[in-house]
Amino acid sequence: MTMVLIAALFYLAAAAALVRGVGRDPAPGNAWWAVPAGAAVALHAGAHVLVWRDVGTELHFYAALSLVGLGMAVLTMLYDIRGRMAALGVIVFPIAAAALVAYGQGAHVASSVPDWRLQLHAWFALLSYATLAVAALLALLLWAQERALRRREFHRWLRALPPLTELESLLFRTIWVGFALLTATLVTGVLFVDDFFAQHLIHKTVLSVLSWLAFGALLLGRWRHGWRGTRAVGWTLVAMALLVLAFFGSKFVLELVLRRPG
Repeated sequence: MTMVLIAALFYLAAAAALVRGVGRDPAPGNAWWAVPAGAAVALHAGAHVLVWRDVGTELHFYAALSLVGLGMAVLTMLYDIRGRMAALGVIVFPIAAAALVAYGQGAHVASSVPDWRLQLHAWFALLSYATLAVAALLALLLWAQERALRRREFHRWLRALPPLTELESLLFRTIWVGFALLTATLVTGVLFVDDFFAQHLIHKTVLSVLSWLAFGALLLGRWRHGWRGTRAVGWTLVAMALLVLAFFGSKFVLELVLRRPG
C-alpha cells in the first residue's frame, strides 16, 4: 500500500507541475514534470507486478481499472513529452492515481482466466480501452478549444494545448490505434473465448461490437467526408460510452453487485 500511495503522490505532483507550467514556454527543457510522472508510472506498474508475483494475474474490476489508468498515463507521457499537451496530463494523472488507490485498497484475487489465449484477449481489451479513453479526453479538449476560440475567449489554459488542427490530427491518430486494438480484442474473443455468447457475455459482446461499428463509422466518415469538429467529438464520445458500458459496466454489475466473476 505504501508503494501505491507514493505513486499516487507522484502522479499528483506531475499534474501540479503541468498546471504551474501552463502559459510558460513549452520547450523540452521545462518538462521536468516528467520525473515524477515517470516515477509514478514505474511504481504503478511495480505495484501490479508485486501482486501478480504473489497471487497471479489479476483482471477483476479494480485491477482492470488501474491497468487502464496505467496505460492512459503512459500514453499521456508520450504525448506530453512530444508536444504541448499539458492539459491532457492534468486530467489523466489524477485519474490514474485514483484508479491505483482504489486497486490498492481492494482484495487481491488471481484472475479466473489463467489460459494465455484468454489473457491475450484481455490485454488487447485493456490496451484498446486505455487508448480510446485518451481519445475521448482528446475529443473533449478539442470541443472545449473549438468552443473557446469560436467565442473569442482566449483562456490561459489554451496554451496547454497544441493548435486546433494538430489536436484534431492527434485525436484521429489515437482513434486509429485504439480501433486496431479493439479489432484485435474482438477477433481474439471470437477465436479464444469458448462461451463468448454465454448469457453473461451477450450484452458485453453486443455493446463492444456497437462501439467498434461507431468508431469504424467515424473513421470512414473522416476518410470519405472529412468529418471533424463537433461531429467527430460526438461520435467519439458515444462510441467510448458504449465501450465503457460493455466492459466496466458489465464488470461492475457482475463483480460488485451480483458478486459473480466477471
